[in-house]
Amino acid sequence: MPSLRAVFSNLGAQMPLGRKIQRIFANNWTKIRTRSSCCGNYGEPGC
Repeated sequence: MPSLRAVFSNLGAQMPLGRKIQRIFANNWTKIRTRSSCCGNYGEPGC
């Protein structure tokens, strides 16, 4: 399970807000679909 610090540091990534929101949903969907604690896209929002 990712730490709370990692979640906030990943949200600080330098990318447009729309892209950031898209990555949050896509990465969380991957985690739900694969029943994993990580989506495999380290450092992206939502992972």
